[in-house]
Amino acid sequence: MDATHGYADRRIRCTPAGIEVRWYYVPWGTKRIPYDAVRGLDRVDLSAARGRGRIWGTANPGYWANLDPQRPHKSTALILDLGRRVKPFLTPDDPDAFEAVVRDRAGLGPAATSGGARGPLI
Repeated sequence: MDATHGYADRRIRCTPAGIEVRWYYVPWGTKRIPYDAVRGLDRVDLSAARGRGRIWGTANPGYWANLDPQRPHKSTALILDLGRRVKPFLTPDDPDAFEAVVRDRAGLGPAATSGGARGPLI
């Protein structure tokens, strides 16, 4: 999908109104994030201690990962800055497509040309 049509996988969907993150809350609740609430978007690399080993939740009070049983097989996460203490830690199936849609609809401008940074301990 492109930025005009949106993005969707089993757990994350970009609608015309905002981002829907399934299985964010217990039990199975959906978090809805309007695009105008997104202040920033960071791409990070996953490793065993930096997100890949955690399929849901966090050990770091500054981040929250929605339920994603496939996260151990992924290499990239995206962190949304919503201007709040806790930042959603998301692992879309197609990080490039998700990032393009969110950057376009939230008015964040193009992504930095460098690769992902080290992710936080979660």
